[in-house]
Amino acid sequence: MKKYIKSSKRIEGVVFRTREEAFIPRKMWLIMKVFLLQILAFLVFGGGIHCQASTRRLTFVVREASYTRLCSPKNILTVNGQFPGPTIYAMKGETIIVDVYNRGKENITIHWHGVTMPRYPWTDGPEYITQCPIQPGSKFTQKIILSTEEGTLWWHAHSDWTRATVHGAIIIYPKNGTKYPFQKPDTEVPIILGEWWKNDVNAVRDEGLATGGDPDPSDALLINGQPGDLYPCSKSGTFKLTVDHGKTYLLRIINAALQEALFFSIAKHKLTVVGTDGSYTKPLTRDYITIFPGQTYDVLLEANQRPDHYYMAAITYSVAPKYQDFYDNTTTTAIVQYSGYYTPSSPPSLPYLPAYNDTNASVQVMAGLRSLADAEHPCNVPLSTSTNLIYTVSVNSYPCVNNSCAGANGTRFSSSINNISFDTPTVDILQAYYYNISGVYGDKFPSDPPLVFDFTADYLPLIYQLPSSGTEVRVLEYNSTVEIVFQGTNVLAATHHPMHLHGYSFYVVGWGFGNFDGNRDPLRYNLVDPPFQETISVPSNGWVAIRFKASNPGVWFLHCHVERHLTWGMETAFIVKNGKHPEAQMLPPPSDMPPC
Repeated sequence: MKKYIKSSKRIEGVVFRTREEAFIPRKMWLIMKVFLLQILAFLVFGGGIHCQASTRRLTFVVREASYTRLCSPKNILTVNGQFPGPTIYAMKGETIIVDVYNRGKENITIHWHGVTMPRYPWTDGPEYITQCPIQPGSKFTQKIILSTEEGTLWWHAHSDWTRATVHGAIIIYPKNGTKYPFQKPDTEVPIILGEWWKNDVNAVRDEGLATGGDPDPSDALLINGQPGDLYPCSKSGTFKLTVDHGKTYLLRIINAALQEALFFSIAKHKLTVVGTDGSYTKPLTRDYITIFPGQTYDVLLEANQRPDHYYMAAITYSVAPKYQDFYDNTTTTAIVQYSGYYTPSSPPSLPYLPAYNDTNASVQVMAGLRSLADAEHPCNVPLSTSTNLIYTVSVNSYPCVNNSCAGANGTRFSSSINNISFDTPTVDILQAYYYNISGVYGDKFPSDPPLVFDFTADYLPLIYQLPSSGTEVRVLEYNSTVEIVFQGTNVLAATHHPMHLHGYSFYVVGWGFGNFDGNRDPLRYNLVDPPFQETISVPSNGWVAIRFKASNPGVWFLHCHVERHLTWGMETAFIVKNGKHPEAQMLPPPSDMPPC
Protein backbone atom coordinates (compact mmCIF):
# COMPACT_ATOMS: atom_id res chain seq x y z
CA MET A 1 0.00 0.00 0.00
CA LYS A 2 1.45 3.36 -1.03
CA LYS A 3 1.78 6.01 1.66
CA TYR A 4 2.43 9.71 1.44
CA ILE A 5 4.92 10.85 4.07
CA LYS A 6 5.04 14.57 4.74
CA SER A 7 8.30 16.43 5.03
CA SER A 8 9.69 16.93 8.54
CA LYS A 9 10.16 20.16 10.44
CA ARG A 10 12.77 21.09 13.00
CA ILE A 11 12.24 19.76 16.53
CA GLU A 12 12.07 22.48 19.16
CA GLY A 13 12.38 22.28 22.95
CA VAL A 14 9.85 23.98 25.18
CA VAL A 15 10.62 25.47 28.58
CA PHE A 16 7.76 26.24 30.95
CA ARG A 17 7.74 28.70 33.83
CA THR A 18 6.29 28.51 37.32
CA ARG A 19 6.38 30.57 40.48
CA GLU A 20 9.09 30.17 43.09
CA GLU A 21 8.72 27.90 46.08
CA ALA A 22 11.45 27.47 48.67
CA PHE A 23 12.12 26.44 52.19
CA ILE A 24 15.20 26.47 54.45
CA PRO A 25 16.00 23.15 56.13
CA ARG A 26 17.60 22.77 59.56
CA LYS A 27 21.38 22.99 59.52
CA MET A 28 24.15 21.59 61.63
CA TRP A 29 26.78 24.02 62.92
CA LEU A 30 29.20 23.33 60.08
CA ILE A 31 26.56 24.04 57.46
CA MET A 32 25.56 27.23 59.27
CA LYS A 33 29.17 28.37 59.06
CA VAL A 34 29.21 27.76 55.31
CA PHE A 35 25.92 29.61 54.89
CA LEU A 36 27.11 32.67 56.83
CA LEU A 37 30.33 32.75 54.83
CA GLN A 38 28.28 32.63 51.61
CA ILE A 39 26.28 35.67 52.71
CA LEU A 40 29.48 37.51 53.60
CA ALA A 41 30.97 36.76 50.19
CA PHE A 42 27.80 37.95 48.51
CA LEU A 43 27.83 41.24 50.43
CA VAL A 44 31.51 41.83 49.73
CA PHE A 45 31.69 40.71 46.10
CA GLY A 46 28.14 41.26 44.89
CA GLY A 47 27.25 37.63 44.27
CA GLY A 48 27.70 35.48 41.21
CA ILE A 49 24.40 35.94 39.33
CA HIS A 50 23.81 39.15 37.41
CA CYS A 51 20.99 39.01 34.88
CA GLN A 52 21.74 41.40 32.06
CA ALA A 53 19.37 42.43 29.29
CA SER A 54 21.11 40.10 26.82
CA THR A 55 20.99 37.11 29.16
CA ARG A 56 18.17 34.65 28.57
CA ARG A 57 16.37 33.10 31.50
CA LEU A 58 14.86 29.61 31.50
CA THR A 59 12.88 27.66 34.06
CA PHE A 60 13.44 23.99 34.91
CA VAL A 61 10.80 22.45 37.16
CA VAL A 62 11.93 19.03 38.37
CA ARG A 63 8.83 16.96 39.05
CA GLU A 64 7.42 13.50 38.66
CA ALA A 65 5.37 12.53 35.61
CA SER A 66 3.81 9.27 34.50
CA TYR A 67 5.21 7.61 31.39
CA THR A 68 4.25 4.25 29.91
CA ARG A 69 6.93 2.06 28.38
CA LEU A 70 7.07 -1.72 27.86
CA CYS A 71 3.34 -2.09 28.58
CA SER A 72 3.34 -0.52 32.06
CA PRO A 73 3.15 3.03 33.44
CA LYS A 74 5.73 4.40 35.86
CA ASN A 75 6.33 7.69 37.62
CA ILE A 76 9.68 9.13 36.63
CA LEU A 77 11.52 12.30 37.53
CA THR A 78 11.47 14.84 34.69
CA VAL A 79 12.16 18.45 33.88
CA ASN A 80 8.94 20.30 32.99
CA GLY A 81 7.18 16.95 32.61
CA GLN A 82 9.20 16.13 29.48
CA PHE A 83 11.17 12.98 28.73
CA PRO A 84 13.73 13.48 27.36
CA GLY A 85 13.88 16.96 28.84
CA PRO A 86 13.74 20.30 26.99
CA THR A 87 16.47 21.18 24.53
CA ILE A 88 18.47 24.34 25.29
CA TYR A 89 19.29 26.28 22.13
CA ALA A 90 22.15 28.77 22.49
CA MET A 91 24.78 30.71 20.59
CA LYS A 92 28.51 30.38 21.13
CA GLY A 93 29.66 32.60 23.99
CA GLU A 94 26.17 33.14 25.39
CA THR A 95 25.28 33.10 29.10
CA ILE A 96 21.98 31.54 30.18
CA ILE A 97 20.30 31.66 33.58
CA VAL A 98 18.27 28.59 34.59
CA ASP A 99 15.98 28.71 37.62
CA VAL A 100 15.81 25.11 38.87
CA TYR A 101 12.82 24.29 41.10
CA ASN A 102 12.81 20.92 42.81
CA ARG A 103 9.17 19.79 43.01
CA GLY A 104 10.15 16.14 43.26
CA LYS A 105 10.58 13.86 46.25
CA GLU A 106 14.36 13.44 45.99
CA ASN A 107 17.41 15.64 46.15
CA ILE A 108 18.59 16.84 42.74
CA THR A 109 21.47 18.61 41.04
CA ILE A 110 21.80 19.61 37.38
CA HIS A 111 25.10 19.49 35.45
CA TRP A 112 25.80 21.22 32.12
CA HIS A 113 27.87 18.47 30.58
CA GLY A 114 30.80 19.72 28.51
CA VAL A 115 30.34 23.40 29.41
CA THR A 116 33.66 24.53 30.88
CA MET A 117 32.05 27.22 33.07
CA PRO A 118 35.13 29.51 33.05
CA ARG A 119 36.05 30.65 36.58
CA TYR A 120 32.58 29.70 37.82
CA PRO A 121 32.35 26.15 39.18
CA TRP A 122 29.52 27.11 41.54
CA THR A 123 26.73 25.96 39.24
CA ASP A 124 28.56 23.12 37.50
CA GLY A 125 26.34 20.68 39.38
CA PRO A 126 28.02 17.49 40.71
CA GLU A 127 26.57 16.60 44.08
CA TYR A 128 28.91 17.17 47.05
CA ILE A 129 31.73 18.22 44.70
CA THR A 130 30.69 21.78 43.75
CA GLN A 131 27.39 22.03 45.61
CA CYS A 132 25.06 20.31 47.99
CA PRO A 133 21.85 19.04 46.40
CA ILE A 134 18.71 21.08 45.76
CA GLN A 135 16.32 19.64 48.31
CA PRO A 136 12.64 18.97 47.62
CA GLY A 137 10.67 22.21 47.69
CA SER A 138 13.76 24.35 47.05
CA LYS A 139 15.11 26.42 44.18
CA PHE A 140 18.60 27.12 42.85
CA THR A 141 19.43 29.67 40.16
CA GLN A 142 22.17 28.27 37.92
CA LYS A 143 24.28 30.10 35.39
CA ILE A 144 25.47 28.41 32.18
CA ILE A 145 28.53 30.26 30.87
CA LEU A 146 29.31 29.24 27.30
CA SER A 147 32.73 30.18 25.91
CA THR A 148 34.58 28.13 23.28
CA GLU A 149 31.99 25.34 22.96
CA GLU A 150 30.19 24.95 19.63
CA GLY A 151 28.10 21.99 18.53
CA THR A 152 26.28 19.47 20.71
CA LEU A 153 26.48 19.11 24.48
CA TRP A 154 23.87 18.06 27.01
CA TRP A 155 22.60 18.57 30.53
CA HIS A 156 21.66 15.96 33.12
CA ALA A 157 21.03 15.33 36.79
CA HIS A 158 24.19 14.65 38.77
CA SER A 159 22.77 13.05 41.91
CA ASP A 160 22.04 9.36 42.50
CA TRP A 161 20.85 7.73 39.24
CA THR A 162 18.18 10.32 38.44
CA ARG A 163 19.93 11.30 35.22
CA ALA A 164 18.32 8.20 33.67
CA THR A 165 15.29 10.41 32.97
CA VAL A 166 16.48 13.92 33.87
CA HIS A 167 18.49 14.93 30.81
CA GLY A 168 18.31 16.88 27.55
CA ALA A 169 20.35 18.37 24.71
CA ILE A 170 22.29 21.63 24.55
CA ILE A 171 22.70 22.86 20.97
CA ILE A 172 25.25 25.65 20.51
CA TYR A 173 25.20 27.49 17.18
CA PRO A 174 28.05 29.49 15.61
CA LYS A 175 28.22 33.18 16.48
CA ASN A 176 26.57 35.64 14.14
CA GLY A 177 28.86 36.26 11.20
CA THR A 178 30.42 32.79 11.38
CA LYS A 179 29.23 29.49 9.97
CA TYR A 180 29.61 25.74 10.20
CA PRO A 181 32.92 24.35 8.88
CA PHE A 182 30.83 22.07 6.64
CA GLN A 183 27.91 22.64 4.30
CA LYS A 184 24.94 23.89 6.29
CA PRO A 185 22.49 21.02 6.84
CA ASP A 186 18.89 21.28 5.74
CA THR A 187 17.59 20.12 9.13
CA GLU A 188 19.01 19.34 12.58
CA VAL A 189 17.65 16.62 14.86
CA PRO A 190 18.71 15.65 18.41
CA ILE A 191 19.08 11.88 18.79
CA ILE A 192 19.26 11.02 22.50
CA LEU A 193 20.18 7.43 23.35
CA GLY A 194 19.13 6.16 26.76
CA GLU A 195 17.96 3.29 28.92
CA TRP A 196 14.68 2.30 30.59
CA TRP A 197 14.09 0.20 33.68
CA LYS A 198 10.66 -1.16 34.56
CA ASN A 199 11.52 -0.61 38.22
CA ASP A 200 12.45 2.67 39.85
CA VAL A 201 16.02 3.37 38.81
CA ASN A 202 17.21 4.46 42.25
CA ALA A 203 15.67 1.30 43.73
CA VAL A 204 17.79 -0.67 41.23
CA ARG A 205 20.82 1.26 42.44
CA ASP A 206 20.00 0.69 46.11
CA GLU A 207 19.49 -3.04 45.60
CA GLY A 208 22.85 -3.31 43.87
CA LEU A 209 24.54 -1.51 46.75
CA ALA A 210 22.73 -3.68 49.31
CA THR A 211 23.80 -6.95 47.69
CA GLY A 212 27.26 -5.79 46.65
CA GLY A 213 26.73 -7.13 43.14
CA ASP A 214 26.14 -5.70 39.70
CA PRO A 215 22.86 -3.77 39.50
CA ASP A 216 20.18 -5.14 37.22
CA PRO A 217 20.67 -4.12 33.56
CA SER A 218 18.06 -1.95 31.91
CA ASP A 219 14.99 -3.54 30.33
CA ALA A 220 15.22 -1.48 27.13
CA LEU A 221 17.47 0.85 25.22
CA LEU A 222 15.90 4.07 23.93
CA ILE A 223 16.08 6.47 21.00
CA ASN A 224 14.55 9.83 21.93
CA GLY A 225 12.74 8.23 24.85
CA GLN A 226 11.23 5.33 22.87
CA PRO A 227 12.31 1.65 22.79
CA GLY A 228 11.19 1.05 19.20
CA ASP A 229 9.47 -1.63 17.17
CA LEU A 230 11.28 -4.67 18.60
CA TYR A 231 9.93 -4.32 22.15
CA PRO A 232 6.43 -5.18 23.43
CA CYS A 233 3.79 -2.42 23.44
CA SER A 234 6.24 0.00 21.82
CA LYS A 235 5.62 0.13 18.06
CA SER A 236 3.14 3.02 18.11
CA GLY A 237 5.59 5.29 19.92
CA THR A 238 8.66 4.53 17.80
CA PHE A 239 10.55 7.72 16.93
CA LYS A 240 10.34 8.56 13.22
CA LEU A 241 12.57 10.92 11.29
CA THR A 242 11.05 12.01 7.99
CA VAL A 243 13.60 13.00 5.35
CA ASP A 244 13.46 14.44 1.83
CA HIS A 245 15.56 12.74 -0.81
CA GLY A 246 18.68 14.75 -1.63
CA LYS A 247 18.77 16.72 1.63
CA THR A 248 21.37 16.57 4.40
CA TYR A 249 20.49 16.14 8.07
CA LEU A 250 22.65 16.96 11.09
CA LEU A 251 22.06 14.35 13.76
CA ARG A 252 23.12 15.59 17.18
CA ILE A 253 23.69 12.24 18.89
CA ILE A 254 23.99 12.01 22.69
CA ASN A 255 24.64 8.90 24.76
CA ALA A 256 22.60 9.61 27.89
CA ALA A 257 22.60 5.94 28.95
CA LEU A 258 23.57 5.24 32.54
CA GLN A 259 25.64 2.15 31.84
CA GLU A 260 25.90 1.16 28.21
CA ALA A 261 28.33 2.02 25.44
CA LEU A 262 26.43 1.78 22.18
CA PHE A 263 27.02 0.87 18.55
CA PHE A 264 24.75 3.07 16.40
CA SER A 265 23.96 2.84 12.69
CA ILE A 266 21.34 3.58 10.02
CA ALA A 267 20.50 0.92 7.45
CA LYS A 268 22.10 1.49 4.02
CA HIS A 269 23.31 5.00 4.95
CA LYS A 270 26.77 6.31 5.77
CA LEU A 271 27.39 8.47 8.85
CA THR A 272 29.87 11.36 8.62
CA VAL A 273 31.17 12.60 11.97
CA VAL A 274 31.91 16.35 11.90
CA GLY A 275 32.05 17.12 15.62
CA THR A 276 32.24 15.65 19.09
CA ASP A 277 31.76 17.02 22.61
CA GLY A 278 31.14 20.60 21.45
CA SER A 279 34.13 20.78 19.10
CA TYR A 280 34.36 20.28 15.33
CA THR A 281 36.41 17.55 13.67
CA LYS A 282 37.67 16.71 10.22
CA PRO A 283 34.92 14.74 8.43
CA LEU A 284 35.07 11.03 9.25
CA THR A 285 32.71 8.72 7.34
CA ARG A 286 31.78 5.33 8.81
CA ASP A 287 29.05 2.69 8.54
CA TYR A 288 28.49 2.92 12.30
CA ILE A 289 29.74 4.83 15.31
CA THR A 290 30.51 3.75 18.87
CA ILE A 291 29.35 6.30 21.42
CA PHE A 292 30.21 5.88 25.08
CA PRO A 293 28.17 7.21 28.03
CA GLY A 294 28.53 10.98 28.27
CA GLN A 295 29.78 11.50 24.72
CA THR A 296 28.14 13.47 21.91
CA TYR A 297 28.66 13.32 18.14
CA ASP A 298 27.59 15.67 15.36
CA VAL A 299 26.85 13.40 12.40
CA LEU A 300 25.79 14.29 8.86
CA LEU A 301 23.23 12.00 7.23
CA GLU A 302 22.66 12.30 3.48
CA ALA A 303 19.20 11.14 2.39
CA ASN A 304 20.53 9.55 -0.80
CA GLN A 305 18.89 6.13 -0.86
CA ARG A 306 15.77 4.81 -2.59
CA PRO A 307 12.67 6.22 -0.85
CA ASP A 308 11.70 3.66 1.78
CA HIS A 309 11.69 3.09 5.52
CA TYR A 310 15.06 2.33 7.15
CA TYR A 311 15.84 1.48 10.76
CA MET A 312 18.33 3.43 12.78
CA ALA A 313 19.39 1.11 15.59
CA ALA A 314 21.64 0.87 18.61
CA ILE A 315 22.96 -2.10 20.59
CA THR A 316 25.24 -2.38 23.60
CA TYR A 317 28.99 -2.81 23.28
CA SER A 318 30.16 -4.96 26.20
CA VAL A 319 33.01 -7.35 26.93
CA ALA A 320 30.91 -9.23 29.50
CA PRO A 321 29.82 -12.74 28.47
CA LYS A 322 26.17 -12.92 27.48
CA TYR A 323 25.39 -15.62 30.02
CA GLN A 324 26.35 -13.32 32.90
CA ASP A 325 23.46 -10.96 32.07
CA PHE A 326 25.49 -7.90 33.09
CA TYR A 327 24.29 -5.72 30.24
CA ASP A 328 21.21 -4.86 28.20
CA ASN A 329 21.37 -7.14 25.14
CA THR A 330 18.29 -5.72 23.39
CA THR A 331 18.12 -3.56 20.24
CA THR A 332 16.48 -0.15 20.12
CA THR A 333 15.22 1.18 16.79
CA ALA A 334 13.80 4.31 15.20
CA ILE A 335 12.69 4.79 11.60
CA VAL A 336 14.15 7.02 8.90
CA GLN A 337 11.24 7.44 6.48
CA TYR A 338 11.53 9.21 3.12
CA SER A 339 8.78 11.61 2.13
CA GLY A 340 6.73 10.98 -1.03
CA TYR A 341 4.50 8.24 -2.51
CA TYR A 342 5.85 4.68 -2.34
CA THR A 343 5.18 1.30 -0.75
CA PRO A 344 7.48 1.02 2.26
CA SER A 345 9.27 -2.18 3.15
CA SER A 346 7.72 -4.00 6.08
CA PRO A 347 9.57 -4.40 8.31
CA PRO A 348 12.23 -1.79 7.47
CA SER A 349 15.82 -2.85 6.81
CA LEU A 350 18.00 -3.28 9.89
CA PRO A 351 21.51 -1.81 9.71
CA TYR A 352 24.80 -3.62 10.06
CA LEU A 353 26.13 -3.44 13.61
CA PRO A 354 29.28 -5.13 14.95
CA ALA A 355 29.17 -8.06 17.35
CA TYR A 356 28.31 -6.86 20.84
CA ASN A 357 31.83 -7.68 22.16
CA ASP A 358 33.92 -6.45 19.20
CA THR A 359 36.50 -4.29 20.96
CA ASN A 360 38.40 -3.54 17.74
CA ALA A 361 35.19 -2.19 16.22
CA SER A 362 34.56 -0.10 19.34
CA VAL A 363 37.69 2.02 18.81
CA GLN A 364 37.36 2.69 15.06
CA VAL A 365 35.83 6.16 15.45
CA MET A 366 38.22 7.13 18.25
CA ALA A 367 41.13 6.03 16.08
CA GLY A 368 40.03 8.23 13.18
CA LEU A 369 39.00 11.45 14.94
CA ARG A 370 41.06 14.56 14.18
CA SER A 371 40.44 18.18 15.10
CA LEU A 372 40.16 20.78 12.33
CA ALA A 373 43.39 22.55 13.34
CA ASP A 374 42.84 25.46 10.96
CA ALA A 375 42.93 29.24 11.28
CA GLU A 376 39.32 29.48 12.50
CA HIS A 377 39.62 26.43 14.77
CA PRO A 378 43.22 26.35 16.03
CA CYS A 379 44.68 23.37 17.85
CA ASN A 380 46.41 24.56 21.03
CA VAL A 381 47.65 21.23 22.33
CA PRO A 382 50.49 21.64 24.87
CA LEU A 383 53.69 20.47 23.22
CA SER A 384 55.36 19.95 26.59
CA THR A 385 53.95 19.31 30.04
CA SER A 386 54.82 20.42 33.57
CA THR A 387 52.57 17.95 35.41
CA ASN A 388 52.56 14.30 34.38
CA LEU A 389 50.04 11.94 35.95
CA ILE A 390 49.36 8.24 35.47
CA TYR A 391 45.94 7.16 36.72
CA THR A 392 44.96 3.51 36.78
CA VAL A 393 41.20 2.90 36.49
CA SER A 394 40.06 -0.38 38.00
CA VAL A 395 37.07 -2.41 39.07
CA ASN A 396 37.83 -3.71 42.59
CA SER A 397 36.14 -5.51 45.44
CA TYR A 398 35.84 -5.49 49.21
CA PRO A 399 35.56 -8.73 51.20
CA CYS A 400 32.25 -9.64 52.83
CA VAL A 401 31.65 -11.74 55.93
CA ASN A 402 31.38 -15.41 54.91
CA ASN A 403 31.66 -14.33 51.27
CA SER A 404 28.00 -13.36 51.49
CA CYS A 405 27.85 -10.59 48.91
CA ALA A 406 26.80 -10.83 45.27
CA GLY A 407 30.05 -9.57 43.75
CA ALA A 408 32.85 -11.73 42.38
CA ASN A 409 33.59 -14.69 44.68
CA GLY A 410 31.20 -13.40 47.33
CA THR A 411 32.76 -9.94 47.55
CA ARG A 412 31.32 -6.44 47.23
CA PHE A 413 32.10 -4.57 43.99
CA SER A 414 33.96 -1.27 44.17
CA SER A 415 36.10 0.75 41.79
CA SER A 416 39.03 3.10 42.01
CA ILE A 417 41.46 5.54 40.44
CA ASN A 418 45.06 4.81 41.47
CA ASN A 419 43.62 2.24 43.88
CA ILE A 420 41.67 4.87 45.86
CA SER A 421 37.92 4.38 45.99
CA PHE A 422 36.35 7.80 46.51
CA ASP A 423 34.37 8.54 49.67
CA THR A 424 31.73 11.19 48.96
CA PRO A 425 31.78 13.94 51.61
CA THR A 426 28.72 15.51 53.26
CA VAL A 427 29.89 19.09 52.62
CA ASP A 428 30.82 19.88 49.05
CA ILE A 429 34.53 20.17 48.27
CA LEU A 430 34.21 23.54 46.50
CA GLN A 431 32.80 25.30 49.55
CA ALA A 432 35.33 23.57 51.81
CA TYR A 433 38.15 24.84 49.57
CA TYR A 434 36.76 28.34 49.09
CA TYR A 435 36.01 28.92 52.78
CA ASN A 436 39.03 26.95 54.05
CA ILE A 437 36.98 24.38 55.98
CA SER A 438 39.24 21.57 57.18
CA GLY A 439 38.39 17.90 57.46
CA VAL A 440 36.31 17.62 54.28
CA TYR A 441 38.96 16.37 51.83
CA GLY A 442 42.63 15.58 51.52
CA ASP A 443 44.97 16.91 48.81
CA LYS A 444 47.37 14.01 48.53
CA PHE A 445 45.95 12.15 45.54
CA PRO A 446 48.91 10.22 44.09
CA SER A 447 50.48 11.15 40.76
CA ASP A 448 51.21 7.50 39.95
CA PRO A 449 49.74 4.12 40.84
CA PRO A 450 50.80 3.05 44.35
CA LEU A 451 51.48 -0.44 43.00
CA VAL A 452 53.11 -1.05 39.62
CA PHE A 453 52.53 -4.43 37.96
CA ASP A 454 51.43 -5.89 34.64
CA PHE A 455 48.09 -4.06 34.68
CA THR A 456 46.57 -5.97 31.76
CA ALA A 457 47.77 -9.49 32.55
CA ASP A 458 45.19 -12.25 32.20
CA TYR A 459 45.60 -13.39 35.81
CA LEU A 460 46.46 -11.08 38.68
CA PRO A 461 46.96 -11.80 42.40
CA LEU A 462 43.84 -11.30 44.51
CA ILE A 463 45.67 -8.76 46.68
CA TYR A 464 45.37 -6.20 43.88
CA GLN A 465 41.57 -6.33 44.08
CA LEU A 466 41.35 -4.51 47.44
CA PRO A 467 41.43 -0.70 47.16
CA SER A 468 41.98 1.89 49.84
CA SER A 469 39.34 4.57 50.31
CA GLY A 470 39.32 8.31 50.94
CA THR A 471 38.29 11.76 49.75
CA GLU A 472 41.51 12.74 48.05
CA VAL A 473 41.97 15.40 45.34
CA ARG A 474 44.89 16.70 43.29
CA VAL A 475 45.91 20.38 43.41
CA LEU A 476 47.11 21.93 40.13
CA GLU A 477 48.97 25.19 39.72
CA TYR A 478 47.25 27.75 37.55
CA ASN A 479 48.35 27.55 33.90
CA SER A 480 50.27 24.32 34.45
CA THR A 481 50.29 22.02 31.44
CA VAL A 482 48.96 18.63 32.38
CA GLU A 483 49.20 15.17 30.88
CA ILE A 484 47.11 12.32 32.26
CA VAL A 485 47.60 8.75 31.10
CA PHE A 486 44.54 6.69 32.03
CA GLN A 487 45.61 3.06 32.30
CA GLY A 488 42.94 0.38 32.24
CA THR A 489 43.53 -2.73 34.32
CA ASN A 490 42.39 -6.33 34.48
CA VAL A 491 42.32 -6.32 38.27
CA LEU A 492 38.81 -7.75 38.51
CA ALA A 493 37.24 -7.04 35.12
CA ALA A 494 38.80 -5.65 31.97
CA THR A 495 36.27 -3.18 30.60
CA HIS A 496 36.04 0.31 29.10
CA HIS A 497 35.88 3.47 31.22
CA PRO A 498 34.57 6.71 29.64
CA MET A 499 36.40 9.31 31.73
CA HIS A 500 34.77 12.74 31.97
CA LEU A 501 36.54 15.86 33.24
CA HIS A 502 34.41 18.80 34.36
CA GLY A 503 35.58 22.35 33.66
CA TYR A 504 37.83 21.42 30.75
CA SER A 505 38.04 19.92 27.32
CA PHE A 506 41.30 18.16 26.59
CA TYR A 507 43.33 16.92 23.64
CA VAL A 508 43.40 13.15 23.18
CA VAL A 509 47.03 12.77 22.07
CA GLY A 510 47.37 9.00 22.15
CA TRP A 511 45.83 5.65 22.98
CA GLY A 512 46.58 1.97 22.69
CA PHE A 513 46.02 -1.53 24.00
CA GLY A 514 48.10 -3.14 26.73
CA ASN A 515 50.28 -1.27 29.21
CA PHE A 516 51.42 2.30 28.53
CA ASP A 517 55.13 2.51 27.76
CA GLY A 518 56.50 5.87 28.88
CA ASN A 519 59.53 5.61 26.62
CA ARG A 520 57.91 4.33 23.44
CA ASP A 521 54.30 5.47 23.32
CA PRO A 522 54.81 9.27 23.59
CA LEU A 523 56.84 9.08 20.39
CA ARG A 524 53.59 8.21 18.60
CA TYR A 525 51.50 11.02 20.10
CA ASN A 526 49.45 13.17 17.75
CA LEU A 527 50.49 16.73 18.60
CA VAL A 528 49.27 18.16 15.29
CA ASP A 529 45.49 17.68 15.16
CA PRO A 530 44.31 15.56 18.13
CA PRO A 531 40.58 15.61 18.86
CA PHE A 532 39.35 18.02 21.55
CA GLN A 533 36.96 16.22 23.88
CA GLU A 534 35.66 16.18 27.46
CA THR A 535 34.76 12.47 27.70
CA ILE A 536 37.12 9.81 26.41
CA SER A 537 36.79 6.07 26.84
CA VAL A 538 39.78 4.10 28.05
CA PRO A 539 39.74 0.92 25.93
CA SER A 540 39.34 -2.45 27.59
CA ASN A 541 42.84 -3.44 28.74
CA GLY A 542 44.26 -0.29 27.18
CA TRP A 543 45.26 3.30 27.84
CA VAL A 544 44.51 6.87 26.75
CA ALA A 545 46.71 9.97 27.08
CA ILE A 546 45.20 13.48 27.32
CA ARG A 547 46.67 16.96 27.65
CA PHE A 548 45.23 20.29 28.77
CA LYS A 549 46.28 23.62 30.24
CA ALA A 550 44.99 24.20 33.77
CA SER A 551 43.71 27.73 33.08
CA ASN A 552 40.26 27.41 34.67
CA PRO A 553 40.48 27.93 38.45
CA GLY A 554 38.08 26.04 40.69
CA VAL A 555 37.13 22.55 41.79
CA TRP A 556 36.51 20.16 38.90
CA PHE A 557 35.20 16.60 39.07
CA LEU A 558 36.88 13.70 37.25
CA HIS A 559 34.96 10.43 37.01
CA CYS A 560 33.94 7.43 34.96
CA HIS A 561 30.61 8.05 33.20
CA VAL A 562 29.46 4.45 33.62
CA GLU A 563 27.10 5.11 36.49
CA ARG A 564 27.75 1.95 38.51
CA HIS A 565 31.51 2.60 38.36
CA LEU A 566 30.91 6.14 39.62
CA THR A 567 28.70 4.78 42.41
CA TRP A 568 31.43 2.31 43.36
CA GLY A 569 34.07 5.06 43.66
CA MET A 570 35.84 5.66 40.31
CA GLU A 571 36.18 9.40 40.79
CA THR A 572 38.32 12.20 42.19
CA ALA A 573 38.65 15.96 41.68
CA PHE A 574 41.14 18.61 40.71
CA ILE A 575 41.56 21.87 42.56
CA VAL A 576 43.03 24.40 40.13
CA LYS A 577 44.52 27.31 42.04
CA ASN A 578 43.88 30.95 41.20
CA GLY A 579 46.28 32.89 39.01
CA LYS A 580 47.82 36.19 40.05
CA HIS A 581 45.53 38.54 38.14
CA PRO A 582 41.82 39.07 38.85
CA GLU A 583 40.80 37.67 35.45
CA ALA A 584 42.64 34.45 36.36
CA GLN A 585 40.78 33.95 39.62
CA MET A 586 37.62 32.12 40.55
CA LEU A 587 34.47 34.23 40.67
CA PRO A 588 32.56 34.50 43.98
CA PRO A 589 29.59 32.25 44.71
CA PRO A 590 25.94 33.11 44.14
CA SER A 591 23.83 34.02 47.15
CA ASP A 592 21.51 31.01 46.95
CA MET A 593 23.87 28.03 47.09
CA PRO A 594 21.86 25.04 48.35
CA PRO A 595 22.50 24.24 52.02
CA CYS A 596 23.76 20.80 53.00
